[in-house]
Amino acid sequence: MDLPKIGFGGQRERNKLEKLQRIKQAARQLFIDKGFDETTTREIALEAGVGVGTVFTYAENKRDLLFLVANDELEEITDKAQRRVSSKLSCLRNLINVFGLHYEFYGRQPVLSRMMLREMTFYDSGRQAGRFQQTRERNIQIVGRIVADAIEEGALSTKERAEFVGWVLFCIFQVELRRWLMAGEPMAAGIRQLERALRLFLNGLGPSPAAFTRALRGARK
Repeated sequence: MDLPKIGFGGQRERNKLEKLQRIKQAARQLFIDKGFDETTTREIALEAGVGVGTVFTYAENKRDLLFLVANDELEEITDKAQRRVSSKLSCLRNLINVFGLHYEFYGRQPVLSRMMLREMTFYDSGRQAGRFQQTRERNIQIVGRIVADAIEEGALSTKERAEFVGWVLFCIFQVELRRWLMAGEPMAAGIRQLERALRLFLNGLGPSPAAFTRALRGARK
């Protein structure tokens, strides 16, 4: 039986995909073995068996390479998170389900994850930056939608826009995620602490007007 022929264009695309996979694997392993600061782009190219110029067709710099490793998976996690939101679940349970997927992702390779969380601050340039920022915004929108649904159902009451509340909840998640990764705790412990923080925010602190208008007792005049 004759084997199917691969056209020139198809073979070229396959070669590009194989190079991309080798670059991603090399970058992942070197970042884990040597650390982000000590790894060079030239080393990644050498390990992947490609020229440095080929590496720069996919990423503009070393930070971009770090997110090249993760962007595909982060997009998949976000797709999965969107599908996991259910009208049958409470607002808190939907939040935990969505954020829990990210805990699972970052927890699989905590060394690499800590590098990513450090480097994502002010990450706004590079070939992979746009993809990463879009994924981040999608996650914030998912959380905002959970809040909006809860407000519509009467489960939450606020004068703030749902999008802003979602952003604040996402900020809590990011801080807790960093704390958990630095502490090296089991995932269950990290999720419990995240849930505690989310409950505190959703419950509020029952403020009286004095919390916003009265000077602190004992403050100097």
